[in-house]
Amino acid sequence: MTISKHLSRVGAAAALAAVLSACSTTPPALPPAPTLQDLLTDASKAADSGNKEQAVTLWKQSAAAFPSEKTPWTHIAQTRYEAGQYGDAIQAALEVLVRDPNDQLANSIIAISGLRLSTRALNDLSRQNSLSGSIKTESQDLAKLLRESLGETVLVPPPPPPPAAVPQRTARTAKKTKGTKSAGSSTASANPFDALK
Repeated sequence: MTISKHLSRVGAAAALAAVLSACSTTPPALPPAPTLQDLLTDASKAADSGNKEQAVTLWKQSAAAFPSEKTPWTHIAQTRYEAGQYGDAIQAALEVLVRDPNDQLANSIIAISGLRLSTRALNDLSRQNSLSGSIKTESQDLAKLLRESLGETVLVPPPPPPPAAVPQRTARTAKKTKGTKSAGSSTASANPFDALK
């Protein structure tokens, strides 16, 4: 056997050994997947720093990674409710109820958000004078049902009246008031609030 044949066989064997050893090495370990608690903590930090949209994005990622968990949806519903985004709050709360039909917070968010959206829409319709016919009758029936359920006679109290302008007192007004007091105190049937006018 010639030396060149021998060297080529040794080279081939070395190449084959290198290929086989490359196949037997394990790939580098992947970092562990974040836990639900890790994702929720990151989202809470974002929310606490005032970045609510980033927090909602992180909660949605945690909801996608852990589809059976209601906690991310609860946070989204609460955040949207606090921002006055009642439609989005209702959608997120419905996701909570898919996972836990007895969740009181989710039911509360749906009920209150629905009332606020309804009140807003009814106010718009009233302003446009477009509430009539069957819509008006149905609205009245729903309002009656809500009043009975809540035990309230008025669902949405009217806004308080604007404060009355208080006249400024001058020296002349003060003298007139003193004279009125002494005259009013002499009669037994005088209104005790006359001095305040």
